[in-house]
Amino acid sequence: MNRLAERLGASSDFLIGVELVSTRGGLDQPHAAKTLSLARDLAGAASIDWVSITDNAGGNPMLAASALGAPLRDAGREVVIHLSCKDFNRNALESEAWRLASEGFQNILVLTGDYPGHGVGGGGKPAFDIDAIGLLTLLGQMNAGLDVTREGAKKAVRLEPTKFFPGAVVTNFKLLENEVIPQLLKMERKLAAGARFLINQIGYDSRKVHELIAWMRRRGHGHVPLIGNVYVLNPGVARVFRAKKIPGVVISEELGDICEAQRAAADKGKAFFLELAAKQIAIYRGLGYRGAYLGGVHSVAEIERVLEIERGFAPDDWKQFAREIQYSRPGEFFVFARDENTGLANPEKLEATYAASLGAHPRTQNVTFTYRFSKFAHELMFTPGKGLWKAGDALCASAKDPLQGPAWMRAIEHTSKRLMFDCRDCGDCSLSEMAFLCPESSCAKNQRNGPCGGTRDGKCEVYDYECIWSRAYERLKFEGREDQLLAHTPAVQDQSLRYTSSWANTWARRDHLAKHPPASLPPIKS
Repeated sequence: MNRLAERLGASSDFLIGVELVSTRGGLDQPHAAKTLSLARDLAGAASIDWVSITDNAGGNPMLAASALGAPLRDAGREVVIHLSCKDFNRNALESEAWRLASEGFQNILVLTGDYPGHGVGGGGKPAFDIDAIGLLTLLGQMNAGLDVTREGAKKAVRLEPTKFFPGAVVTNFKLLENEVIPQLLKMERKLAAGARFLINQIGYDSRKVHELIAWMRRRGHGHVPLIGNVYVLNPGVARVFRAKKIPGVVISEELGDICEAQRAAADKGKAFFLELAAKQIAIYRGLGYRGAYLGGVHSVAEIERVLEIERGFAPDDWKQFAREIQYSRPGEFFVFARDENTGLANPEKLEATYAASLGAHPRTQNVTFTYRFSKFAHELMFTPGKGLWKAGDALCASAKDPLQGPAWMRAIEHTSKRLMFDCRDCGDCSLSEMAFLCPESSCAKNQRNGPCGGTRDGKCEVYDYECIWSRAYERLKFEGREDQLLAHTPAVQDQSLRYTSSWANTWARRDHLAKHPPASLPPIKS
């Protein structure tokens, strides 16, 4: 029996999880002794409900999470294995999932993953064949009994169902509207793809913490277990976060100054930071989160001290802590209006400027002639049963190579898309789903199902240009349909179509568009 799934699904317990960061090298090597010792201590810690083990955190090569998870599993501890898409293609991810299932690891935290860092010989080549939504979709199919029937087979072949309990990550600790709303919409698509629980990203703003659970309740997801991330700071880590060296994690200048000042304390601020973590746990408990996820801890003694401090608080102390821990950045976007009585979000009222912008069609430099022309041409050519649909379908079907279509048409497609979008000829095009922005040429992670969590103030975590999903959001908001930004998911690209005609593949219904038609998503209402 999966006790974590049972407790999150059928009880109101507030659960404590702890993050265990893997190490580089084997467990028999001296430098791994500290990590292995912590794992053994966590296995016997009665105050901890589950241990979460990272997968090549920060994009760096590490020992596989399951190697550290085995002794914890054998000791009866619930283990959550991180599984990210940065290093494996879909076949390797499926293979890894089968291995985890065979070894008794059912709890999987699904991540797209940080961009790969340096390995042997330099930087590693990223995979990103599928993303978190694609992996959640795969695990869902495995749980249902994966259909592995080969084309032309007379009998369907379906594998035995797995029992994965998949979770996902969400962040709303972003500066701009065109980052925050796409992240919240992607969270909803992760739930639709099968995520059973959520963990939020590291952040130190109680108003944003409240906004996340308020959004979920407002949008009908209040039943989904939401776990609050509590990272125990120290002056050194605060400097790293402040410098934005960890994708998706940032702290304000105000909090950075407070952390730096703790260097002068006799204990380098340790007592202060442990109390700050305890206050965050109290806030999560008070707001109705289902647990806390502790990171940045190096011993069970530290964990026990944080939990001891939190137990010493009065039931309503969290309300004052929530007023204190609001380290937002200047100009930061908020979805909901501020409740002056609590200092938190008012779930019944959107923030005034944001509410006024809904339906106002705000102008943006991202609405270009290329975008307008592309929309017109796509509707003319690829609206089933209308315009040029039948003519295009017939031309490609009768061509010498139906995968390429007539040579003259292929030449027009290749040249025009190369000039307008820097097209990479993937053959399974997502332009129409992404406001006519190409994920292959303009996204370091080829994200087709929404933005990754690593954007820095609207810019890509890898390259210094505006995130294409931020640009797509602004284009759709100009048209008053930003709530449909991710109506197309899940988009799982068919790599076997690469270097063939995406036009021909759309007309012949060979691409992913035929497999996953757009969904109807609820509007964002003021």
